[in-house]
Amino acid sequence: MIGELGRRSSTALLIHSALIQAVTFLVRPATTYRALELDVPGFALGLLAASYAVFPLLLALPIGGLVDRLGERRLMAIGAAVVLGCSAFLLFWGTSVPALVAGTALLGAGQLACVVGQQAVVANNAASSRLDSAFGYLTFAASLGQALGPLAISLVGGASVRPNTEAIFLLATAMSLVLFLTTFVMSGRVSSRRSKASAAGRPKGGAVSLLRTPGVVRALATSATVLAVVDLTVVYLPALGAERGLTAATVGLLLTVRAVFSMVSRLGLGSVSRRLGRMRLLVLSLAISTVTLAIAAIPMPVWLLFVVMAFLGLGLGIGQPLTMSWLSAQAPEGQRGRALALRLAGNRVGQVVLPSAIGVVAVGLGAAGVFLASAVAVGGTMLLLRGVRLDD
Repeated sequence: MIGELGRRSSTALLIHSALIQAVTFLVRPATTYRALELDVPGFALGLLAASYAVFPLLLALPIGGLVDRLGERRLMAIGAAVVLGCSAFLLFWGTSVPALVAGTALLGAGQLACVVGQQAVVANNAASSRLDSAFGYLTFAASLGQALGPLAISLVGGASVRPNTEAIFLLATAMSLVLFLTTFVMSGRVSSRRSKASAAGRPKGGAVSLLRTPGVVRALATSATVLAVVDLTVVYLPALGAERGLTAATVGLLLTVRAVFSMVSRLGLGSVSRRLGRMRLLVLSLAISTVTLAIAAIPMPVWLLFVVMAFLGLGLGIGQPLTMSWLSAQAPEGQRGRALALRLAGNRVGQVVLPSAIGVVAVGLGAAGVFLASAVAVGGTMLLLRGVRLDD
């Protein structure tokens, strides 16, 4: 049970978290395969990845203020409805590059609304001493969804190198409908009580004051880089698999292994963080991610690539919940939705800039070059974190 939430609401929240990630990690690789069917060049895949972050980049801060005013459940319902519409759109009209870009952008907007609502529920209902643990459970459910999405590709794709994308989009539409319905299982008290508290006395200058806090910008940059690299893995691992002749089922299982080990890394995160400290744990996760990304670029047997993906999942899985809990602890009452949205806005900047820039690498070096460039980007964040204290 999370904070003051009842068992039913806590379960519904975790299911909602898993489902939105499952749909996202099902649809996004499917759009890559659909783009490959259309014979788009490598750099276009980077633009497709960046399109996922365009609407969320523009909407993140307004949505953060909206969740503080209207409540979490309403925002989660709106986001689920957008994702449902996006999945149906890609099923019926996702047959051109502009349509894929538009559908991907809508998916990013809907996913943002769902995630901001989910994180605000945790931030507003968990005690400060339990934030690492509570966000660990939430992101554990998210990782479960990230594992189920690619696993569905393996089941649908079978032994083919390029799976039936129409069947994948149909499955995504059905899952999105369940996501939408799950929103209404949560107790209405989650939204109404918190929104009234926020309206009673909302501090001013939340985003500006948070950015002025020492180390916050560097911590946000770390979060953005890690999430962008997760995105690049989702988009370019299918391309890497196609270059090396791996079947869609194998690629789906590789993505599933990465997600499962991200999920494992979040079990007991609160106790590990208290023992090592947030900073040491974060730096350790970045180091593991850097090494494994670089190794993934080297041709190797498939079984070894599975091992690499497992360690990559461990490394990438830790950074997001730690930055969530730190920002939630820093934010004043009534501003936590805005603080988390600020983090997500920074994430979206990374999702626009990093994939677009690294996608250019794919023109000359292919998907392996993207993994090498990603290793450099993640390694650079360890230098950014020098002097930052995330344990306060």
